[in-house]
Amino acid sequence: MAYHDLDELDAKILKLIVNNARIPFLEVARECGVSGAAIHQRVQKLVNLGVIKGSEFIIDSEKIGYETCAYVGLFLVSPSSFDGVVKELEKIPEVVECYYTTGQYDLLIKVFARNNKDLLRIIHSQLQPLGLARTETLMCFKDAFRKKLPIDFS
Repeated sequence: MAYHDLDELDAKILKLIVNNARIPFLEVARECGVSGAAIHQRVQKLVNLGVIKGSEFIIDSEKIGYETCAYVGLFLVSPSSFDGVVKELEKIPEVVECYYTTGQYDLLIKVFARNNKDLLRIIHSQLQPLGLARTETLMCFKDAFRKKLPIDFS
């Protein structure tokens, strides 16, 4: 058995559904050579184990009016404020990702804004009041690529 008692059938299922979250389970079953019920059970097992954490549609941010994307490194005034800052960041709709990091930043966030002026507003009116010593902003011009994790349990 492999990590978390996952086997090759689990790996095959994951590869199929990760590449197409809308693939019908019957098609997955056909590809895997098992019944549709077996696929439902396996997927439920993967959800229960926390291997699968949901599915998502990927939206083109520019097509819905968010022309600016940036990663913002946050330097906290007090390390004891981590939990409170993270809770407040969750309330800001434009902050879509947040990571605890090593290195120079205490936290690293991904922010979408309507434009550069809107990004400045978010930094000044929503981020700075959270108890930050300072921020460092890295602008994203264009996605170079985005890919899924490799799935290999052998």
